[in-house]
Formats: sequence, C-alpha cells, structure tokens
Amino acid sequence: MEKVAGGYHDTMPATTVAGTVVGMESNQQKFLSADLSGRLAAIDIGSNSVRLIVAEAVRGGNYRILDEEREPTRLGRAVGRDGNLDDPSMEQTLAALKTFKQIASGFQAEPLRVIATCAIREAGNGPEFCQRILEETGLEVEVISGEQEGRYAFWSVQHAFDLSNKNVVVADIGGGSTEIVFATGEMIEEIYSTPLGAVRLTEQFAHDEAAADAAEFFPQLERAIASCLKQKVERPPFAPHFLVGCGGTFTTLADLLLAQRRGSDKQVAGFRASHAEVRHLLDRLRKMPVRNRRSLPGMTPDRADIIVAGIAIIDAMMKRFRVNSLLVHARGVRDGLLREMIQESSDGRGTIADARGAAVDTFADSCSGEADHGRQVAFLAGRIFEDLREGCDMPEGDRQLLEIAARLQDVGYVISYEQHHKHSYHLIRNSQLPGMRQHDLELIANVARYHRGSSPKRKHEGFRRLSSGEQKRVRRLAAILRLAGGLDRSRTQQVRDVQAHLDDGRVTLVAIAAEEPQVDIWGAERRRELFEQVFERPVEITWANAPAGQPA
Repeated sequence: MEKVAGGYHDTMPATTVAGTVVGMESNQQKFLSADLSGRLAAIDIGSNSVRLIVAEAVRGGNYRILDEEREPTRLGRAVGRDGNLDDPSMEQTLAALKTFKQIASGFQAEPLRVIATCAIREAGNGPEFCQRILEETGLEVEVISGEQEGRYAFWSVQHAFDLSNKNVVVADIGGGSTEIVFATGEMIEEIYSTPLGAVRLTEQFAHDEAAADAAEFFPQLERAIASCLKQKVERPPFAPHFLVGCGGTFTTLADLLLAQRRGSDKQVAGFRASHAEVRHLLDRLRKMPVRNRRSLPGMTPDRADIIVAGIAIIDAMMKRFRVNSLLVHARGVRDGLLREMIQESSDGRGTIADARGAAVDTFADSCSGEADHGRQVAFLAGRIFEDLREGCDMPEGDRQLLEIAARLQDVGYVISYEQHHKHSYHLIRNSQLPGMRQHDLELIANVARYHRGSSPKRKHEGFRRLSSGEQKRVRRLAAILRLAGGLDRSRTQQVRDVQAHLDDGRVTLVAIAAEEPQVDIWGAERRRELFEQVFERPVEITWANAPAGQPA
C-alpha cells in the first residue's frame, strides 16, 4: 500500500487480511529472511470488542499480518451507568482472551502484549479484573492512558498518510472514549481524551433497542456531545486540512457510503468523505429502526445500535474543528502498538544511541530551522552542567536530558514563534524518541518549555504533574539551559566553550571566544535570574580569549 499526499494510493489493496504487508513503500519489497524476522502479537481489550493481531516483522520497521480476530464483548456497557464491569461481559472477554492466546501461541508469536483502554481504565473493578485475567490466562494487561491511545493512533496514521506540510486532526473513536490528536506535519501538538464513546453514549441516551429507535433522544445526544467537546477540547491552533478517523465507527461509515456509491472501486482505507456526506448519512440512520439498520449494505450487525452515536461524534468534531474533509484510516491503536514493539526489538540490537541521536536531529531540523543553535546550546549547557554537577549534587544522567532539551527547545517554531516554548513542550512530550521512556520525555519537555518565558510554576499543568523532586530537577536544568542559550544569543556560535567555577558562594562563567562576545554575554546576563534563584548563588560572566579556529 503506497502512501501519497493526503491518503492511500487507490491502486493498492486497501483491506488488510492475512498476508497483507502493512506500511510498505512498494508491494515488490521482499520479506526479511527467517533469521531477521520475528513474530509478535497484540491484543486490545476495548469497550466494544477485543481484538487480536498476529504479525511478522519485515524490513523498515514494518510488518505483514498473519492473522486477525475480533470478538464483540461490550465490556464497557455498564461502566457509564454502574461504574463497574458487568459479569456477562467479563466472562465473554475472558473467553476471547483464552482463545486469542491459543491462536498467538499457534503462530509462536513472541512477544505478546495485551493492552486495555477506557472500560478497564475507568471501571472500579478494573484492577480486580486484570488480576483475574492474569490468574486465569497468564496474560498481563497494560492499562494505557487516553494520551497513549492517541499516540498509538497517530503513529499508525503517520505511516499510512503523507502528512508533510499538513495540519491534521486525528480521532480514534472507541466504545468508551474518543481520543483527539492535533498534529502539524508528523509532530503531535496536543492530545485530548474525552468520554465520548459510541457504546457509552448509546447506553446513556438509548437504554434499550426500543429507545434506540426513538427520535426523541437524538437532540439530547447532539447537545451532550457538543457540550463535552467544548469543555474538554480546545480548538486547534491551526486550520486543519482534514480529519483522519480511526476505529470501527469510521470504517463502518466508509462501508455504508461505499455501498451507496454503487459501482465504486474505492476502498475503505484512505476513503474520503465530505462533512455534508457524513451529516446526510447521520440523518438517514437516526430515522431508521435498529432492525432496519442491521440489514443495510455495509453495516456490521453488532454496530447497528451504536452507529448513530458514533457518527454523531464525527459530525460534532467536524463542526467544532471547522474541517470539511474526512479521511478514513483502516488501522489504529493496535498498529501503533505493533510498530512500537518492532522498534523496541530493533533498539535492542545495540543501535539505540545512534537511532536516538538521528531522531533528535531529524526532529530539530524539520521543525525549528535552528539546529546549529540547538547543538551549540546543548554543548554549552552540558559543559556548565558537568562543571557544577558534583558541587550542586545533580544526577549524572540528567546531562543527557538537558542536552536533548537544548537541541529541541525551538521545535515549537513549526507551530508559531509566539509562545513557541509552550508548543515545544507539547511536541516533545508527544514525540517518539528511541530508547526514551515517556516519563523521560515529560522531563525533557518541561526543561525545553522553560528555556524562555516565565519561570516554572506549580500552576502550570505540565510542571504540576511532576513530583517535588522532579520539579527541582527541571528547575535546575532549565536554569542552566537559559544561561547556555544566552551564551549563543547572537546565533553565531561565537562562544566556543564555557567554564563554570563554583567558589566563594558564587558561580563564575568564563565564556571562551576569539573576540569578546558582547552580545552573548549580555544575553546570558539577562537570563541569569532563574539560575540565581534556584542555586541561591550570584552569577558572574567573564570572557577569556581563545585562538581563532579553536574548535568548540
């Protein structure tokens, strides 16, 4: 399946069945030989269904699908009403998991990861159910956050669509929640997790099939969705080119519209629809009894009762975000999870440091246009850190976090110069750097966020999420980063090196340059306030001559 600007190439197979290669640049690409390939599997326990995918890794971080299964269990049907998972849906889910584990074992797929989303995440008895799954099946369940769901969905989308120079909204509609991602190019700006799920809303507004047939509930449903989006999700900081949709609601919508376009050779993957087409289909479906919906060409029977709520979410998002074009993505969270698993396996072959460095360079180069400045600031910050580390009792490993934050401090330029430090925070924390845990990215993002602007404050949401010890680390690293950034205020890399001396209750920075770097010393002096507050020492900045041509 080839990627083209804005979607899939129509001449390539779009449906994914056993043996299909996912994310390949060309259908001529050969699979890896047996000694380089690996089989792996992923299970997604959702609010509406449990899904299994078994795959084999191929070249370029891609994979081919060996098998897929889906079992609708409606695990989340009682959570919104009772706050707990109900017994019938838990029994169905356990049965599905036992079957899926046997299938994965038959393929000798290793590793096998099991993730759970909204239903188990929100249910009061979710932890107990996860323990029961472990005891009865041997499967350890990872309950992931809504933010992580959004990341997985976006990573899947960026492998299927050419997002270059595009502002996009990515939405993954599940049974219990909808994750919404704002992205510029291939960088995530923000992720929102909302309680807008097709199963949840159907249970709330149409408690049984008779109620689902009644037109009276629909206006209430629309108002509730619009109100939730207004409260939970800000408008995008850009005009979106299109909305990309993941999940069964979107693929069912595509199937229904394709069935109306008789003779169409279009496929579900990469299917494009206008807002008007979405709204017309919604108006048609909401006036039909559920039994009639089930017999519609393109309708998945077990979605007939929840499809109105699902498409109502799509309609409301297109209104809220002022986007007229919808693209349907046939994959989503499981695809993103598999790609993460493949990357982790590749990282284990000793290339992690090189891969991370290359990823940081690519990230910085594609976003800021300030890569040389970022590298210079990282060098100077690292030098200051090392000179002060022992005297100020800073963990040795924090130097790496500081240097990465320095190199990525200006990536927010890709959104806009105004408030770019805040945009940098969001882009970094939602990025994917080889070998970096999500928690490390959170620290790096916070340090980069405070390279300029206001000092770290507990009222800032991202900073508030950190522990008191982590907040102290961020303050110290951000203070050093500000000084280092000031020492390249001219953007000319005139300061070739810096030495930091801790004595007599003060810190002296010696800027080493061939000529007196007046602008850079001035820049550092203007940025020393946070450092003096955090380290409780005054800062003096001087200049020492270095021979011309001396490398940094």
